[in-house]
Amino acid sequence: MSAIDPAQLNGLALAYIGDAVYELHIRTHFLQKGYTRAQELHQKTTAYVSANAQAKCLHHWLENQRLYAVEETIIRRGRNAKSGSIPKNTDAFTYRYSTGFEALIGYLHLCGHHERLRDLLSDMPGAWEEESKDERE
Repeated sequence: MSAIDPAQLNGLALAYIGDAVYELHIRTHFLQKGYTRAQELHQKTTAYVSANAQAKCLHHWLENQRLYAVEETIIRRGRNAKSGSIPKNTDAFTYRYSTGFEALIGYLHLCGHHERLRDLLSDMPGAWEEESKDERE
């Protein structure tokens, strides 16, 4: 397989990878918190992998100036990409920002910037406030 230059990929290709990387991150997080039943995991993860949650997280990062200029460029590339259709459970504005969010996640992953990715994902508004299942029982 030839080397991929993430800087040359279009926003939707970056978002495609970012979606998978982000969902894996969220699923792993809840497994580590002690959730092991599939239904439980699904309920926990859906709150974080929705377009609304991703757009909210991206707005949080932008408002708190957590992003570098190159990252903002990648977000714009994802946000401005023409996907053809908007899912019916969200509006176009939210969907575009969630696509920008996913593009950034995909870009950081493909560039090998895993520490930066972990840093940003640890700064999600309200995301990791919940205690583990074992601590609640």
